[in-house]
Formats: sequence, structure tokens, C-alpha cells
Amino acid sequence: MALTELNLSPGAYVAPVFDWMNTNLHGLFAAISRFVEAVLGGVEVLLLMPPPYVMVAGVCLSAALFINLRSAVLAGVLLGFCWVSGFWNASMQTIALVSVAVMIAVAIAFPLGILAARVKRFENAISPLLNIMQTIPPWVYLIPAVIIFSLGKVPAIMATIIYGIPPMLRLTTLGFRQVPKDLLELGQATGAKPSTILFKIELPNAMPTLLVGLNQCILMSLAMVVLAGLVGAGGLGAEVTRGLTRMEMGLGLRAGLAIVAVALLLDRLSRGLLDRRKSLLPR
Repeated sequence: MALTELNLSPGAYVAPVFDWMNTNLHGLFAAISRFVEAVLGGVEVLLLMPPPYVMVAGVCLSAALFINLRSAVLAGVLLGFCWVSGFWNASMQTIALVSVAVMIAVAIAFPLGILAARVKRFENAISPLLNIMQTIPPWVYLIPAVIIFSLGKVPAIMATIIYGIPPMLRLTTLGFRQVPKDLLELGQATGAKPSTILFKIELPNAMPTLLVGLNQCILMSLAMVVLAGLVGAGGLGAEVTRGLTRMEMGLGLRAGLAIVAVALLLDRLSRGLLDRRKSLLPR
């Protein structure tokens, strides 16, 4: 048989696996959906509860206190644009989606990164998987998420979590690998417990690299959340999708600029906290 006549379809092998999972693990997936929806709903309520001007003032004040005045002014301008452009609710929904996805991604990637930094075999085992995860186009993650969790916000968050884990995991491993060996030996020589070494020596020294990983996780999660508007996740991604399907240039342009504003806001605030943290570290 000629090679051109071969018809290899990976879906023929993968589809039964998803069918088995939906049949036998439905209860688990339903519990995960309820948990994610509850957490996301709580975050959205917190963000949308105060009036927009109160939220803008609170973010600006926090940025001025914890970062600098320039970041506070920039945050006010970016949030103000989201407000006056008519996408305040969608912007807060997008920020809530990113926040929940990043929290869960960090909760998964951080301990795995520490384990990879301490166990070389584990790092060698997951490195090929991380390489594949970082080269797959982001929208591909939506396919299995939708098959398992149907349409809505839950598959968007699940796909975003998976997409955001690799950078945080890699930089966590790098950060703990870069901790000076003499500090670790000093802690062991003084009889410090492993938990004390972790929180008093390793974590403070790895913090700059960890914050860089957090920044990358936030930005990659935002990119996925925007694409997730295609599966009914809501937020600014849904507004862009609506503008495309209706061929409304004004709507698509305003939603696109609001996405840029949210991306700049999250990037500048996370980078500002990173720079502030670096300045406070002992030299």
C-alpha cells in the first residue's frame, strides 16, 4: 500500500479515551466544575461589587503605596479606559478569569517546580512534556477542555491553567536551583529544619525568579482567556468574538484596545511589584 493511501487519524484512538472519562469520571468533573464556578463567581462579585470609580481609586492608591506614583497614574489611565469604553464588566470578568486561573496554576506548578529542582530524574521526565506544552498553539488546549467540561467559563479556566503551568514550573525550578549552595550548607550546619531552610533561605533567594515566572504566567493566561471567548467564556474575548462575527469594526477595535489595557495593567503592576521586591532584597 502506498504511503499516500495511509489514513492515520489520532482522533480515532483519543476519542474512546475521552468517552471513557466522561462516562466513568463524570462525578469528578462535575465537582471540579462546581468548585471552579464557585471560586470564579466569588472573585467576580468582589471585583464588580464596588462602583467603577471606587475600584479605580483603590487600585491607584494601592499602586502608589506598594509600587510608585507612576504605576498608580498608569493604572488609573488603563482602568479609566476600560470604564469609559463601556467594557467595565467584561474587563473585570477577564481579570477574574485570569486571577483564578493563575492562582490554580501557581498552586500546581510551585510544588512541582520545587520537586523538579530537588529531584533530577523528575525534571528529566517532565522536560519533554513541558517542551511539548509550550510549543502547542494555545487554542488547541480548548478542544479537550470543551469535550470534558462542555462550553462556558470552566473549560476556559482549565485550558488556561494548563497553558500557564509550564513557565511557572520552569522558573520555579530555575529559581531554587540558583540558590547559593553555601547558604544551604550554612542552614544545614546550624541544624535548621528543612521547612526553615525552605522558607528562610531558599524562598527569599528564589523570589525574584519566582515573580518573573508569575508575570509570565499572568500574561500567557491572559492570552488564553481572550481566545476562550470562542467557547463562551465571556469577558473581553467574547466581545472580540462578537465583533468578528457581526463584522462590527468599532466593537472589535474597542474590545481589542480594552484587552491591551488589561494586559498592560497586569504586566506593569506585576513588574512593579517585582522591581520593588528586588530593591528590598539584601545585597
